[in-house]
Amino acid sequence: MKKIPMRRCLATNEMCPKKDLLRVVKNNEGKVFFDYSSKANGRGAYIKCSVEAINIARTKKVLDRALETTVPDEKMLKEANDRQN
Repeated sequence: MKKIPMRRCLATNEMCPKKDLLRVVKNNEGKVFFDYSSKANGRGAYIKCSVEAINIARTKKVLDRALETTVPDEKMLKEANDRQN
């Protein structure tokens, strides 16, 4: 049986399978983006793929602390809206 990689969601603090989480990356140039392939280089942080988790991450600024930069609210709101539809 193959081991399932687990990661902790920054917003909800739950351990979840890696495939159920969304990876946010800050690369060497300081650009912040969502990494859907989970293979991009840079500092990564995981949040659950739910609107509630994205809103918690946005209000508590957990991604800002984890990535040591400011994550624009527009990107977070766009992703939350995309997940809702």
